[in-house]
Amino acid sequence: MRHQKAILSILFLIYIVALFYVTLFAWNYGASLGPAGPGGRNYNVIPFRSIYRIAVFSPQLSDPIRILVGNVILFLPLGFLLPALWRKAQSFVVMLTISFSVSFVIETSQFLFTQRVANVDDLILNTLGGCIGLQLFFFVRWVKRRVVYIHT
Repeated sequence: MRHQKAILSILFLIYIVALFYVTLFAWNYGASLGPAGPGGRNYNVIPFRSIYRIAVFSPQLSDPIRILVGNVILFLPLGFLLPALWRKAQSFVVMLTISFSVSFVIETSQFLFTQRVANVDDLILNTLGGCIGLQLFFFVRWVKRRVVYIHT
């Protein structure tokens, strides 16, 4: 059990580092290309505005899938790994709050410290991803409890 907790802790640490690297330091694929691009330091506070624009005006079907689903998938590990490590995170309200807070910090940091777009839609999608990750955690735990282990 201790070995499993150590592995989960390492995976969680790797995930957090990767999350902040991708959202704050990696090249931004899309909306913002710095001061010369269409985004620059910008923000969107109107819910579902960019989701609508991406869905309707993207030249290829893969763009909305990659951008919108990507924001959800980005937070799935948070919703899955954190409850495995911290029992209080197994509460829907706690995970909702943590996912929202982490995403809020990222979006605020993107606006203040990078040439990116802080977007309320990313906040919504990221929070949704954390909550779906929690549901995935519950599902895996449910399946694990029903598996019969045969020791030979």
